[in-house]
Amino acid sequence: MKPARPIAWLVLALCAALLASCASGPVRRVSEPAARIQQLTVQADGRWDVELRLQNFSSIPMRFDAVELQLTIAGQDAGTLAASPDLLIGGESADVAAIRLVPSAGARLAIADALAAGRSVEYTLDGAITATPDEGKQRRFQTDPRRSALSPAPGLPGVLR
Repeated sequence: MKPARPIAWLVLALCAALLASCASGPVRRVSEPAARIQQLTVQADGRWDVELRLQNFSSIPMRFDAVELQLTIAGQDAGTLAASPDLLIGGESADVAAIRLVPSAGARLAIADALAAGRSVEYTLDGAITATPDEGKQRRFQTDPRRSALSPAPGLPGVLR
């Protein structure tokens, strides 16, 4: 019987190390979620229906328990988007929560002006999202002020996306 070659032992050790590293399972990473307005619809009575897109950047599912986001439209305080959506969103996925808002007069005018002129309008969301990671404890994530813009949706009167 021939003695084993050192290279064969090295290959066997590397295979064993590789197999052992796979035994730990996938990484469970919890990242700060994000929110943005997917669609804003102006109702005949002046209220807004806001479709808020909640993005889970974590590698595991999270239950989105509450949102409290201050909405500013064209520099005008519009009000607070507050809801308890109770949405379970898978890892690295998103879902939409519907929120009705009675906006301030200044924000209402800014949106009406943007719709009439057919131009976009800037908005900012700032506040907190409360979520519970899968098999974890509920956490409150403070969001950084997030700026974006909404544009009138062609063929859909009173709708901005």
